[in-house]
Amino acid sequence: MTTSPLLSAESLHVAFPGRRGGRATRAVDGVDLDIGAGEIVALVGESGCGKTTLARSLLGLVPPTSGRIAFGGVPLGYGSRALKAYRKRVQLVLQDPSGSLNPRHTVYDAVAEGLRIHGYAGDEREAVAEALSRAGLRPPDRFFLRYPHELSGGQRQRVVIAGALVLRPELIVADEPVASLDASVRGEILALLLRLRDELGLSALVVTHDLGLAWNIADRVAVMYLGRIVESGPVEDVLTSPQHPYTKALLSVLPESGEPPVVLTGEPPDPSRIPDGCRFHVRCQVLSSGEAARAGVADLCHAQDLPVLPSTTGAQVACHWATRPQ
Repeated sequence: MTTSPLLSAESLHVAFPGRRGGRATRAVDGVDLDIGAGEIVALVGESGCGKTTLARSLLGLVPPTSGRIAFGGVPLGYGSRALKAYRKRVQLVLQDPSGSLNPRHTVYDAVAEGLRIHGYAGDEREAVAEALSRAGLRPPDRFFLRYPHELSGGQRQRVVIAGALVLRPELIVADEPVASLDASVRGEILALLLRLRDELGLSALVVTHDLGLAWNIADRVAVMYLGRIVESGPVEDVLTSPQHPYTKALLSVLPESGEPPVVLTGEPPDPSRIPDGCRFHVRCQVLSSGEAARAGVADLCHAQDLPVLPSTTGAQVACHWATRPQ
């Protein structure tokens, strides 16, 4: 018996109108994605691939052009009351704690803000103390009256995480949660997220450009390119045996990969002018090397689009070369 996902997106599209009647920007162009209860999913890709727009759409901040988002099996509503209730259960953690925290607010007020917005009727001080403690700021009352500039970068990120935890969400969306932190602090924050998953059953979507981070924290990984998921599956499968040339290129630049870096030609295409065929073919190292031609799939790469990957826990890849008959 298959357990229903906590959060699911089906055939999700987000398009932004072009200027002066120009072509629409297809930022998210047909995405299926599931996140299970107590699961951490890493959404990986270059800057501009659409991953932040997808995350914002899953949060209800950007309504989809078409498709469906459901939480706990219930379709997401976009009325103010429905969104307020949803955002209590799904919280955002941003990458820059300095930009996320009001420099004029104390730590206590920063963490209590969500409680006040949602009209929390319990003991506010107790709830704030519990959230700070869970985020690793102990004893919590030592931090109540401190201001962001008095904290280290890691402590500021923990305050941001506490502000999300105080509402006891079921899922957090963390957009590059350690990108602005020193290497020594990154590991502490990643360990914190794993501990919260284990202790609270908290689910997470971690948005990152770093496949190394995905390896350290995720149960599953979804690799995004030009608005679509091009490879997804259990992190061990995708990162130890990548099938898509784009995933291989991203992995090759990690110091521990042991492989020569793959230099992709040019920048990703304009999402208002997505090429015909496989959307990666204009940069694909397998196609440019002649390997796809020798395998007899080069014409498909140029001319035939690939279907949207289904939302499944098994490894999936959208690539003519990777799925060619052996």
